[in-house]
Amino acid sequence: MGVGPREGPLEPGDIYMPRADTRTKWQIIKDAIYNPTEGTIFGHTKKRWGIVGLFYLIFYSVLAVLCAICMMGLLATIDENRPTYTLDSSIIGTNPGLGFRPTPDNIKERSLIWYSSSNATQIKRWVTLLNVFLEKYLNKTKLISAGRNQVICDYDKPPKKGKVCTVDVNSWGPCTSTLNYGYNNSSPCVFIKLNKIYDWVPEFYNDTKNLPNDMPQDLKNHIRGLDKSKLNTIWLSCMGIDPHDKEAIGELEYYPKFRGFPGYYYPYLNLPEYLSPVIAVHFKRPQRNKVISIECRAWSKNIIYKHDKGIQSGSVHLEILIDD
Repeated sequence: MGVGPREGPLEPGDIYMPRADTRTKWQIIKDAIYNPTEGTIFGHTKKRWGIVGLFYLIFYSVLAVLCAICMMGLLATIDENRPTYTLDSSIIGTNPGLGFRPTPDNIKERSLIWYSSSNATQIKRWVTLLNVFLEKYLNKTKLISAGRNQVICDYDKPPKKGKVCTVDVNSWGPCTSTLNYGYNNSSPCVFIKLNKIYDWVPEFYNDTKNLPNDMPQDLKNHIRGLDKSKLNTIWLSCMGIDPHDKEAIGELEYYPKFRGFPGYYYPYLNLPEYLSPVIAVHFKRPQRNKVISIECRAWSKNIIYKHDKGIQSGSVHLEILIDD
C-alpha cells in the first residue's frame, strides 16, 4: 500500500495524503485576497468576477429603470400645491381644531405654561418660544419672496387671485416681544391659531339675532356691538373650565380687537407666504400659585365642538401656573 504524497496518478490501494500547507497566516490572508499562483481575487478569477459584475450591473439597471417608471407615474398624479384628498375625503376632515403658542418644549409639561414671575431665565424661555413662532410674522425676509406675495386685506378687500393676506402684527397691543409678551409682569399673552384645512370655507355666525345659545354672553355682546361689515368672522372665546378656574382667570383682552379670525383669510389654498391669522389673548391678572385650566373655542356654523375622552375639536385646552 502506498502512502502519499507521490508523483503520478493514484493506483488502487494508495492513500492520498495532501501536501502540508507551509504558508504563514499572513501569506494565507494575502492569498485569500489575491492569489498570484491561481490568479484569483477573493477566491474568484477575473473572468468569474466579470460575469458576476455584468449580471448585477444589468439586474440593478433594470431595477432602477422600473423604480424610475413607477416614481414618474406616481409624481404625474400628485399636485405639489393641492392635496389629492381634501375635506370629507381626507383623513383630517372638515372640522378644524385650535392650537396655542407658546407650547412647552418639555413634553412632560404638555399644555402647561408654568413659570415664576421672579425668575428671569424662566421668563426668557417662554418669550423665546414665542419669538421663534412669530419669526415669519415679524420678519418678512424669512418668507420665500420676502413678503412680495402678501397684500393688505380687509372685509371689503379680499386678496386677488394668487395672493395672500398679510397679518397685521401691529394689532397685538401689549403682546409684543419688546414687552416680553407680558410674562415679566405676570400677565402673559397666549397666541391662538386655527389649524389649516385645505379648501375649507367657514360658515359665519353673522346674524346678531341668531347666535348660538351656548355662546358666552360677553362674546354675544361684543358681536352685537360691531359694524355689520366685520361680522364674517370666526369668533373666539376663552374661559376657565371649572367655576374656580373662571374666578382665577381674571380679565381677558383679545387682540386684534374684533376678537376673531377674519373671513378673508379663507379658504386656505397652500399659496406661497400664507400665514395663519393669530389672536393674542392677554391674561391681565391671573391668580398666582394656582393651576388655571382654560379652554378656547372657535365659533363657526361648520366647526363642530366636541370634547370627548380627551379628544377635542373646535377648541384647545391649556393651563397657566404663575409662581411668585
